[in-house]
Amino acid sequence: MSIYKSDQLFYLHAKDLTMIIEEQYGYLFLKYIGKKVKRYHGSNAVIQKDHAFSGNPFPERREFSLDTQRMLLGQHGLGDFRQPSICIQHDNNEVTDFRYVSYEINQGVRNAKGLPSPYAKESEATTLTLNLKDEVAQLELKLHYTVYKNSNTITSFSEVSNLNAEDVVIHQQHSLMLDLPKNDYDLISFQGAYAREKTLRRHSLNQGIFKVNSNRGASGHGQTPASILVDQETTDDAGNALSIQLMYSGNFEIVCQQSQLNDLRLAIGINSENFQWKLAEGESFTSPVAVINYSDKGLNQLSQTSHSFIRQHIIPDTFSEQERPILINNWEATYFDFNRDKLLTIADRASELGIELFVLDDGWFGQRSDDNSSLGDWQVNEEKIQGSLSELIAAVKARNLKFGIWIEPEMISENSDLYRTHPEWTIQLPNRAHTYSRNQLVLNYANPEVVTYMKELFDNLLSQHDIDYVKWDMNRNLTNIGNGDDYLETMMQSHRYQLGVYELADYLTSRHPQILFESCSGGGGRNDLGMMRYFPQVWSSDNTDAISRLQIQHGSSYLHPVISMGAHVSAVPNHQMNRITDLKTRGDVAMMGNLGYELDLDILTQDEKKEVKEQVGRYKMLRPIVQFGQQYRLMHTSNETAVQFNYDNQTVMTYVRVLSTYEDMETTIKMKHLEEDALYRLEDSNQVYSGAELMYAGLTMDVPKGDFQSLQFLFTKI
Repeated sequence: MSIYKSDQLFYLHAKDLTMIIEEQYGYLFLKYIGKKVKRYHGSNAVIQKDHAFSGNPFPERREFSLDTQRMLLGQHGLGDFRQPSICIQHDNNEVTDFRYVSYEINQGVRNAKGLPSPYAKESEATTLTLNLKDEVAQLELKLHYTVYKNSNTITSFSEVSNLNAEDVVIHQQHSLMLDLPKNDYDLISFQGAYAREKTLRRHSLNQGIFKVNSNRGASGHGQTPASILVDQETTDDAGNALSIQLMYSGNFEIVCQQSQLNDLRLAIGINSENFQWKLAEGESFTSPVAVINYSDKGLNQLSQTSHSFIRQHIIPDTFSEQERPILINNWEATYFDFNRDKLLTIADRASELGIELFVLDDGWFGQRSDDNSSLGDWQVNEEKIQGSLSELIAAVKARNLKFGIWIEPEMISENSDLYRTHPEWTIQLPNRAHTYSRNQLVLNYANPEVVTYMKELFDNLLSQHDIDYVKWDMNRNLTNIGNGDDYLETMMQSHRYQLGVYELADYLTSRHPQILFESCSGGGGRNDLGMMRYFPQVWSSDNTDAISRLQIQHGSSYLHPVISMGAHVSAVPNHQMNRITDLKTRGDVAMMGNLGYELDLDILTQDEKKEVKEQVGRYKMLRPIVQFGQQYRLMHTSNETAVQFNYDNQTVMTYVRVLSTYEDMETTIKMKHLEEDALYRLEDSNQVYSGAELMYAGLTMDVPKGDFQSLQFLFTKI
């Protein structure tokens, strides 16, 4: 890990990742990013040519054009006709000419003001700040790049300051832009929809612009603020892979442009659609943080790099090495129809089966008997739970269970005391009717009064009750944005909203660091690094069907660590897919994440209760391997999935076959990253295999007849 300047070059060295930046004529060029290069002499130089229709900033040098250079900053109007990374309106135009002025190198991480940022000890990170200025527009720009010890990771964000006496308006300010050489690239994105989040898409890039973005006021079920750029021949186990992720939970965009000369521009930041930001004299604006991870040994290594970085530098350190509890959530067991006796019956069964945490979901507050009322009225409905919340918690804890609770702080029901008192606190265009979703409206977290009110309300709830876990939900997206006094204020509202959400999340997690928070947005509608900086766990999808979860968990595995992913066993027929799947398969799939249950334990048969108890006991043994181990994707097709975890001297491998086959040979799974000459004992049979045979000859999957079958193997190195 080091950063230094040599002549006109800045070298940023992470573990095995190097980024080289050149300053020339005041412009900043990306000379290289990839596997570590200690000494650089311009071997991959851009050949200077007089390309047709390329603008020249220097009349005596027609062969030099910003349109053909590999830039670190894309600016509008000076001859670079590719997608800009920054666009600021000033003096009746949007042309900027930021030029390099100076640099600073400091130990530690610079924080993006008001936004989630990675953390590290001073000895674990080094930051380069490049200072630029546009003398005509009187604007300053700082580009921050941080490298981390023992990680192939670089993070980046930018700050713009207005030195002009007149207001300026930012239309675009990406957190990261990389111009890369001509090559045959693919771009991997993670898209989908509600209940099928994180679906992997691999796109072959050609001339033109490809975008992944969200304008929902949240990162979204169908989009993810992350992509992976790979060589076309890159696989899980070989080839170059470079990921970019945005630590942001609101509107984002990833822009990938292959130019007419076939080089590539890749950028990530706040979505420029419906975004503007006014800066008065002396004010500044900070972009969210972007995270770069790199691997030269394929996508599995890239995943492990991202997983490790998130655990060490993003997930709150209180929980980064803390095992997640096995929970029971009452939602699919009761929905809104519950009372104290019903809840405690579920708690009784949970305790008997070895489950560790009881979670009370929606319906415990106000007059909440369905989804038509009471959001915003976070007072306990003591009539419904037949006593105080403290009494219910005490009764649950007397059964040797921790206690968790569901909240939805960003929402408000029109039928609520809070709305009747403060209708102006909703996000709403004047003189237009509400737009509803799930019969609820959104509180305007761009309003500091709302944030202050919610801080006090939820701080009191958590301070006055012995709560171990909070599920923070968000069940609709933003519409009718228009609370501002003018057009510019309206265009600033979505980002201000997100800053308010982060302010509340930071406040509550700082005040209550012992509470495990789980992020949820109808499942995976806001599954991103921004929320993960405050909330160590995410409910990755409302779809609890084991077969549907194979794809969701597969996509999540590329960049997010398993320790962040909740995965539950639910009832059959499944409430989302109406599919009937064996309890064993449901358990095996959920045990590839943080195991939990989402069903009525009291109506299980005795055999089913026995099986659940065995699952819980087995997962307690597997838990450190799954939650802290290195994950390897062994197979993923439409009909078969196999995943492996290595931790210390133990290995877990899970195989799932979706549909039964007939007159076909059994599948052989080849495991990864074992010691060739070591012996591995299969714990359920005491059969011993060598590491070499498990990796190179493989293990035959002898699956029972029938659809939706699974096998789980636990090996110990002996």
